[in-house]
Parts: sequence; C-alpha cells; structure tokens
Amino acid sequence: MELLHSGKVRDVYADGDDIILVASDRMSIFDVVLPTPIPDKGAILTQLSLWWFEQLADLVPHHVISATDVPAEFAGRAIRCKRLRMVPVECIARGYLTGSGLKSYQVTGEVSGVALPPGLTEASRIDPAIFTPTTKATPGEHDEHMTYAEVEAKIGAEDAARIRDITLAVYQRGRDLAAERGIILADTKIELGWDADGVLTLGDEVLTPDSARFWPADGYTPGRVQPSFDKQYLRDWAIDLGWDKKEPGPELPEDVVAATRARYVEAYERITGLVWS
Repeated sequence: MELLHSGKVRDVYADGDDIILVASDRMSIFDVVLPTPIPDKGAILTQLSLWWFEQLADLVPHHVISATDVPAEFAGRAIRCKRLRMVPVECIARGYLTGSGLKSYQVTGEVSGVALPPGLTEASRIDPAIFTPTTKATPGEHDEHMTYAEVEAKIGAEDAARIRDITLAVYQRGRDLAAERGIILADTKIELGWDADGVLTLGDEVLTPDSARFWPADGYTPGRVQPSFDKQYLRDWAIDLGWDKKEPGPELPEDVVAATRARYVEAYERITGLVWS
C-alpha cells in the first residue's frame, strides 16, 4: 500500500482504487499532536464510527466498503473506504453554545454569521441547532468561522444547501439517539465528500469523542463548563497546566492517560450499549 497522508490522528493509504483509513492512538488538541498516545483510542473511534454509520445510513451515504478487509496489523482500527473528493469546508452543527462558538458569540453576538439571542452563556441550548461552518486550515494554522454566504461562494449555492442540510440532519439524529442514552450531544463536526458519481458522501469519522462534544445529561447546568466524555477533559487539563498551545505538547502523566481513555470507553459503551473489551 502507498501512504498518501499522515494526519494528526489518522493515516491514509491507497490500496488499488480504495482507501485504507487507519485511526492511530495519537491525541491532538488545539491542532497539536501530543507526545503521549491514548491506548485503544484509534480502535474505539473506528468501532464507534462504524456503529454511527449504520444509524445514519438512511440520511446520507457513507464511505465504508469494509471494516474487515484491511491489513491484519490494522485490524479493529482501520476501514476500507471509497475515495472521496472532500468538501473544502468544515461542516459543524451546534445545539449548545461552547468552545469557539461561545467566544465568537461573546464578541459579535453571532456564530459563523448566525445571530443568536442576547443573554446566552456557557452551555446554553440553541434550538433549533445551527450550521456553523469553518475553514479547513493548513497544518499549523487554526480554522476560522465562515458565513453561509462564504460557503456558497466557495462551493456553490446548491452544494452549500446540501452540506448544511446533511450536517444538521446528522446532528439531529445523533442528538436524539444520544438523549435516549442520557447523553447530550452539544455539537459535532462531520466530513463530507463527493464520490466518483458526484454523490455527497459521509467520510472520515462520525460522532466520536474526537469530532463531537458529549455531556452527561444528568447534572447539566447552563452557565458552567460541563463534564464531558470527550477530549475536552484533556483540553482543560492542558489549559490548567499553563501550556501555551504551541508545539511541543506536554507529556501526559499516567493518571491523565487513564482518565482520558476511560472517557472514550464510557462514550462508546453508553452510546452503543456494547461492552468494550
């Protein structure tokens, strides 16, 4: 196989006409890859994505060809996929105000050009959910919020409407299923691309702790940072450490590694109803 790309978290190989997408145990926060891996993380993300692809199949086609026809050394953490021409926009849906969305709102009253009511605070619910696209930054840079008009200018009105509608539909399905399991899906990023026939297709990972924020529903209280089942715990730890968010990232102590892994495992088990082994 030919290594096409080694990203912050995933490695992409070409195998004939197909792509082999391999999820590593690398951890990235604030666009920096940390030196300490999280055991089983890649396998958890892969298996959770596969579960979600099945739940979303009636909403949007996905890129999965096989989860078993992969090289043995990547078993459990790799997917054989269709090749896609990726949409050059980060597709993000927000149902709660936090992270960069909150920061934008505090300055402008808007997120990606979408005006929100006054008086919202950390973890306020946004209903209906909003489409808040961003740029896809080059390595070393940070994504920037885009307005919907900027998305239309970049990919055309028809495709802009389609990616917005798909993103919001995926988020809504995810929010509903997570709610049944006592979990709040605060926001999510998805990756879309055009397949060989020009069909918009869901790619990469979907609704994982690396691409979404999951909060326990019991104890949810707007106005404060929520406990989470995702890598927000690690972001908060790094901020408390005083790290400047620049390379190199800090080494993770054993207790932080264990606590991060436990959150990923709990997210998988609570969402799927399966036991991680």
